[in-house]
Amino acid sequence: MTYDVVVIGGGPSGLMAAITAGRNGAKTLLIEKGNKLGRKLAISGGGRCNVTNVLPDDELIAHIPGNGRFLYSAFSIFNNASIIEYFESLGVQLKEEDKGRMFPVSDSAKTVVSTLVRQLDVHGVDQRLNTKVEAVHYGEETHEIILENEKVTTACVVIAVGGKSVPNTGSQGQGYAWAKKAGHTITELYPTEVPMTSNEKFIQDKTLQGLSLRDVEITALKPNGKPIQSHRWDILFTHQGLSGPAALRLSQFVVKALKKFKTDTIDVTIDCFPDEGEQQIIDKLMKQAKNSPNKSVKQVWKSLLPERYLLFIMDQIDLDPSTTYHHLKKKNVIELSHLVKSFTMKVNGTLSIEKAFITGGGVSLKEIVPNEMASKFMDRLYFCGEILDIHGYTGGFNITAAFSTGFVAGLHAANRSAEDGQV
Repeated sequence: MTYDVVVIGGGPSGLMAAITAGRNGAKTLLIEKGNKLGRKLAISGGGRCNVTNVLPDDELIAHIPGNGRFLYSAFSIFNNASIIEYFESLGVQLKEEDKGRMFPVSDSAKTVVSTLVRQLDVHGVDQRLNTKVEAVHYGEETHEIILENEKVTTACVVIAVGGKSVPNTGSQGQGYAWAKKAGHTITELYPTEVPMTSNEKFIQDKTLQGLSLRDVEITALKPNGKPIQSHRWDILFTHQGLSGPAALRLSQFVVKALKKFKTDTIDVTIDCFPDEGEQQIIDKLMKQAKNSPNKSVKQVWKSLLPERYLLFIMDQIDLDPSTTYHHLKKKNVIELSHLVKSFTMKVNGTLSIEKAFITGGGVSLKEIVPNEMASKFMDRLYFCGEILDIHGYTGGFNITAAFSTGFVAGLHAANRSAEDGQV
């Protein structure tokens, strides 16, 4: 078979690339080795699919710490506003939630995936599911895609196979070899947006397992105690360490710090009241205790913090929860407020890259034309999505990068194949 454009990988970037190529007149084939298209989209946003984020471009790029500035060119062609307009033009109504996250009104990722799959049919894109690419052979005028039982010839190839994270969605890093074959450099791969691990006794004992803390600030510290990075959002204590959006965002900085400082652990502090100083908390605790002098401090203070965390912090300073104001020592209140503002735990790493939501590292961006997603080394070769050395925080930023780079890659692959007419 002969095509103008072959897109390898049916995730968010691959779907957008194939639809865009087809819409721009290219005879297009989308190859996916799994049995479903959009599997990572289907599980994103807790199954609700956080399709983009409405922050302005500068803020959007600030939330893509892995080379987000590279995306300015792509965003000038197809950005978050374009994504919203695109889906709403297809009848998918979106709604804005906290922190600029955009979800389908249906609260179902299936709405998004099925809409994109329908667009493949609308634009005449051929689809091959359960189809493994054995090899990619590059030529001067055409490229060959070797499948199990046949060979496909194409003018242009778009590689959209993702990174090494969430391998159960089909993304196992096979695209790196095809990139290297074309002369590309793969920067070091590492997990991002991944739960952090700790050997602290309270973690091993599962003392706080399953406990969430809302709107806290967590900070990774250098060995000298200076901050590396802070994130404010929710955290979740697990049987292995820390998860939840703030911890996931911090994880990549912990991975890099462990390596940079050649250390076994990094200190992470938890601040439950980022908008208040220690003295304010001391005053608040003392006032509440004084106003109910015959009640236990556990009863008086439990409105401030989840009870399990309050008891845990009180245990750290040997403060009896049944203590009343009459027997309360100011020293204990000072110690408690300090821990509430700056509880420190040692983190020794993260779960594996396969357990991460996003892969850090990938095809070096120095080797990619930013407003085309084209290879600088191989004519008619394009990359999009997570295979590139781009990664963002959770919250719609990675999907925005995937849709944007997919659109640009599909558009330019279609235009490039049209330059020569049909293959």
